Amino acid sequence: MILREVLILLVVLAGFASAVAAYLLAFHGEVSFKEVGSTSFAGLIGVYVGRWLQKGLARG
Repeated sequence: MILREVLILLVVLAGFASAVAAYLLAFHGEVSFKEVGSTSFAGLIGVYVGRWLQKGLARG
């Protein structure tokens, strides 16, 4: 169970980081580690809040 959560954390963080970095490079021409990190972390928080809400609503 814990291993699954850690893997989800890593996959989500890597996915958001690569998407944000690609966007910044394509449209702004430069990639800032601060922007990539903060936006990826915010996306990670959003995913976990969504998972928590989904589990809570499924229980009733």
